[in-house]
Order: sequence, then C-alpha cells, then structure tokens
Amino acid sequence: MKNNSPKKNFIYNLSYQILALIIPLITSPYLSRKVGADGVGIYSYTYSIVYYFMLFTLLGVSNYGNRMIAQVRDDKEKVSKTFWSIYLFQFFMGIFMLALYLGYIIIFDNQYQTIAFIQSFFIISAILDINWFFFGLEEFKKTIVRNSIVKIANLILIFLFVKYPTDLWKYTLIMSCMTCLGQIVLWPFVLKKIKFVRVELSDILKHIKSNFILFIPVIAVSLYKIMDKIMLGFLTSVDEVGYYEYAEKIVNIPLTIITALGTIMLPRISNIVAKGCLKQVNNYITKSINFVMFVSFAMCFGLIAIGYNFAPFYFGDDFQKSGILIMLLACTMPLLSFANVIRTQYLIPMEKDKIYINSVIFGALSNLIINYLLIPKYKSVGACIGTIIAELVVTITQVYSIKKEINVSIYIKNIIPFFLKSIVMFIFVYAINYININEGIRLILQLLIGILLYSILNYKYILSVVNLKSLKVGKLK
Repeated sequence: MKNNSPKKNFIYNLSYQILALIIPLITSPYLSRKVGADGVGIYSYTYSIVYYFMLFTLLGVSNYGNRMIAQVRDDKEKVSKTFWSIYLFQFFMGIFMLALYLGYIIIFDNQYQTIAFIQSFFIISAILDINWFFFGLEEFKKTIVRNSIVKIANLILIFLFVKYPTDLWKYTLIMSCMTCLGQIVLWPFVLKKIKFVRVELSDILKHIKSNFILFIPVIAVSLYKIMDKIMLGFLTSVDEVGYYEYAEKIVNIPLTIITALGTIMLPRISNIVAKGCLKQVNNYITKSINFVMFVSFAMCFGLIAIGYNFAPFYFGDDFQKSGILIMLLACTMPLLSFANVIRTQYLIPMEKDKIYINSVIFGALSNLIINYLLIPKYKSVGACIGTIIAELVVTITQVYSIKKEINVSIYIKNIIPFFLKSIVMFIFVYAINYININEGIRLILQLLIGILLYSILNYKYILSVVNLKSLKVGKLK
C-alpha cells in the first residue's frame, strides 16, 4: 500500500498542530469567563473519570494496532485480517466498558449525573476509533482533515451556544458528540482500503496478550496525567481542578507539536525494523531528539518567564493561581519530549515493551505517592510537583535501561547548546516583566523578543532544518 514520506506527513501534522495551537488559545479564555473555574473543574473532573473507561476500551490498540498494520501494510490480505481481528477485540471491549460506565453513573454519580451521562459519547467515540489503522499505513492526511474540521466545528458551536455557567451541559455535548462524529466519518475510507474477511475467535484472542502488555504503560501514564485531577477533585475542590486543567492546557498546546512527530515516526520505524533496515533508526532518532529539544527548551523557559502574568490576563483574575501552575508544569516539557522520542522511535518499534512498561509504572507509583502526600496541603501545586517527579522518573528509567544499546550521552551532548541558549533567552524575556507597560503589550513584546533572540542564537541549526540538511551526531554547535 502506498504511504507518504515522513517529511510530507510532518508538514500535514505541522499544519494541523498550528490549528490545534490556535483554537484552544481562542476557546480557553472564553470558557473561563463563561462557565467559570467551577464549570471548567466539573467538566475536567467528569471527563477524567470517563477517560478511564475510554482507556479500557482501547487498551493498547493505539500503539499495538499502529505497529501491527505498519508491519503488514504491503499485503492487503494481511492488512484486512489484522484490522478486523484487532478491531473486533476493541469493539467488544468498548460495549462492555459502556455498560459499566452507565452502571457507574446510575449507582454512584449523583452530584454531576447529567454531565456524566453526556460524557458517555466519548466512550462511543473510542469504540469507533480507527486512527491507528491510518497511522500504521502512514496516511495521516485523512485523520488530519477530519480532526481539523471537528476542531473548527467545535469552536463555532461553542461560541454559538455556550453563553452562561448553566450552559456547561451544552459545552459537554458539543465536545463529546463532535468527537464521536469525527470518528464516524473515517469509516467509509477504511472500508475502501480493506475487505471483509472471515476472522476466527483465535485470531482475535491472539492479540489480547500484546494489547494488555501495551495497555500497562497507557494506564500507568494516565495515573499521573488524569488521576491527579480526580485526586484534586476528591481531596480538595473542583476549583483547584479548574486551575490545574487550564495550566495543563497551556503547557500541552506546544507539546502537541512534539507528540505529532512521535505519531509520524512510530509506523515509519516499525516498518523499517520489520524490513531489517536498522541502520536508519539511529539517524532518525538523532534528528528527532535534536528537533524536539530545540523546541521544548524554548517553550519551557518561555512559559516560565511569562506564566505568572499570562494566566490572569488570559483567563481572567479568577485564574491567577494557574500562572504558578504553568511555571511548574513547564518544567516537564523537556522531559516529556526526550522520553517521547525514545518511546515512539525505539522502545515500541523494537518491541522493547518491558522497558517502556517499567518506566511508566515507576513514574505512576511515584506520582501517586507524591500526590497523596502533597495534594491535601498544597492542592494543585502538590499535583504539579507530583507530575514533575513522575516525568523525571520515567525519563531517567528509560535512558538508564537503554544506555548499553544506544549512546545516549551523544544525544545529551548535542542538546546542551539548546539548554544554554534557552536560559539566555529566559533572562531577557523575564526581565521585561519589570517594565511598567500595558499587560497585553508586555506579553507580545516578550513573545517577539523571545522568538527573535532564540532564533538568532540557533540560526545555524534552523538553517540546517530549513535546508533539509542532515545533522551529524556531535556536529551541533
């Protein structure tokens, strides 16, 4: 089957990520003022719960299905059988999870029952989710176009129908139903690429073990990505969940560019490994780490410099605390970026699932312990500290586990210049906080000076990327 080049796929994804950057920047301040910290917190809290039922619907399919389709994509017969055997397992798990979730709402969730019921459409969207099939084929254009339309439609509907705090149910309905619709529109495309084949029960069952193996890190990661919000809502208040939710949202916006690269490269390297062309893998990893660390260090120190003043200006005075949380969560960006490349371009394609699993389990356990100790006293600040420590544990564990197979020290040596130059940028950008000018003008000035200074300091690297030249290990200055 025909697949696109990594460069072309990255252009598609970069275009989408620009859209993904813009839309939350528009909707977040609007929603913070219309539904308030309480409404944002209720949505985030109820979504955090339904998210776990979505996780159990998909298990490890997102990575496992991607990898399996990538390995057989040159044979339509194998692609068809692989797809149906994996998807039928996903479908039956989803129906079971939907029934469990509805039972949970009826029996346990009395406080936010209406919102929780509406959130059930997210489980239906997980049942219909076949993005992994197109990712395995490296056909990202269809999913990107679909996601772009859904995001634009969400934006329009939110501005049309969400006006007051009592419209929280409308916001929830828009988000859940549009996500579900976005999954439905992909099905006609997948049915053109495969044929209906007979699938035996044994064909379905053989995927269970591998799916559950790759599900372990998924559920472990969720413990420090989602469970912190549930613990905040349970141990403190939904207001604290709202502060944390919007701080995390700002930090996650630039991270989408980083994770997009991993999404593109996982099927590419899985296919390379299946063909035995292992020499290319190190070259891809080197280029990817250089790129993501170039971006993540700039984003990290930029957000630390502006975070405290940005949050109340952008979200409103009620969200002043989010500024502190943005500064703290920004520290996770370089760690997340480095570990993302190691995970998606080495551990998963090379089927080194044990290392991946161990790292995120250690991260999850450390996060739960820190959250339990710090959230009651420090609330959302405690949750941030727990997340930072969890990401640090994950990264250190992965790096230590592969140190004999990959020369990680070369990667670290290559990224030190980005770290030092980002500190220089931070000093100049942070100093602008002491200039007594209009808050909006100050933020624009900080953004422009930060981009200009960082670009000048890294002009050689930027030129090499623009000119599509290959960077050799150890040559970065």
